[in-house]
Amino acid sequence: MGRERVLQDAGRRGLTVELVERPAAGSLQEAAALLGVPPADIVKTLVVQHGDAFVLVLVPGDRQISWPLLRTALGVNRARMPDADAAFAATGYERGTITPLGTTTALPVVADASVLGRRIALGAGEHGWSLWVDADALVAALDAQVADVTTT
Repeated sequence: MGRERVLQDAGRRGLTVELVERPAAGSLQEAAALLGVPPADIVKTLVVQHGDAFVLVLVPGDRQISWPLLRTALGVNRARMPDADAAFAATGYERGTITPLGTTTALPVVADASVLGRRIALGAGEHGWSLWVDADALVAALDAQVADVTTT
């Protein structure tokens, strides 16, 4: 079901994506090894809440959110990761499968500048699947804000 939403949304946006089935991974490093890529090419889609609003943040696997940088990019004083139930309610996806494509609620997207210029793997809406896409094309299709919002 989640993969279908992803493919439909990508199609509406004119975005070329590739879904790849993969075994379950216990860690980011294990997932990267299974896909044959460095951890930086696996991009996490993190749900962030500020006030009553939600935003999706695209973070390379080898980096983490810098809260001061993200708050500045969003123009807010407070931001946090919501619990799993709130993240599901905002996106329609379980943690570990969240992707910016096909969310049940249209959400703004912030992409860390370091994701640009390469092909990346994202969650695909269902466990056991990865979504491959050109990062620049994804950012353009989502009209995502690009900013430096991560640290190593």
